[in-house]
Amino acid sequence: MISATVHDAQFLEPADEIAAALAFHEGDVRATIGTLLKDCRHLREQLALTQSAMSIGFTRGWTPSLDRDVE
Repeated sequence: MISATVHDAQFLEPADEIAAALAFHEGDVRATIGTLLKDCRHLREQLALTQSAMSIGFTRGWTPSLDRDVE
């Protein structure tokens, strides 16, 4: 069962994603960062698989990139 803090951060105030991520781990910053890094690693692996499986014609020349623009 999720705590009230986690519930509030996830469902009542979706605009503050940082608070929601921290609340999910009950304020544990290291656990939050660890989960985010694991998520990034997983998504990069999924992107690499997609890159190798899709054809150039499918996307009209566009190819996905592992890099993103820094805000």
